[in-house]
Amino acid sequence: SRFETCWPALMKDCHGVIIIFNPELPSHLKEIGMWYSCFVQQQPLLDSQCLLVAHHKPGSAGDTENLSLAYPLNKLKLIHSNLEEDPEDVRMEFIKYFRSIITIMNESREREEMSIIS
Repeated sequence: SRFETCWPALMKDCHGVIIIFNPELPSHLKEIGMWYSCFVQQQPLLDSQCLLVAHHKPGSAGDTENLSLAYPLNKLKLIHSNLEEDPEDVRMEFIKYFRSIITIMNESREREEMSIIS
């Protein structure tokens, strides 16, 4: 991609990755593996620091709701967003995700402080 040269800057000190994709596009389903590999595995981040969002456009076919992704993507938290039907659900999932990232950041900061002290 033409933006690959920017990726190291985007990844620097990154604490979380949200990958949003259209589950109806086969090309997107292929690409999320690449995004996961580059932005999560190579950092390295924990799987819990990555959130997958299958975004359903208004009026799109709903049969992608029971989406089954192959390993290793099937280990990640996957939410479906359909802003017409359930914006509140998506908002709650984002809040939960951000809370978990903050917890991970706090824990790693405490570990660093303890290693400096000891």
